[in-house]
Amino acid sequence: MDQISVAQANAALDIVHEIATLLDTGLDKEEVAILIALVENGVNPEALAEVVKELRREAAALKAAEDPSTSL
Repeated sequence: MDQISVAQANAALDIVHEIATLLDTGLDKEEVAILIALVENGVNPEALAEVVKELRREAAALKAAEDPSTSL
């Protein structure tokens, strides 16, 4: 990639990350970049969204199991 393409890609990532922040997705810039790369490589966006939601549910369940005081 030339410098202009890199700058355009970074600008696009900044915009998408800002949208993700406004939508309160909880995704950081690196996570947004990973998700974009997966979609660009053919991963179904709807399936990817379901995987992210499931991973969050699993993480919350594990956290609750480790710290029972958070489940009150």
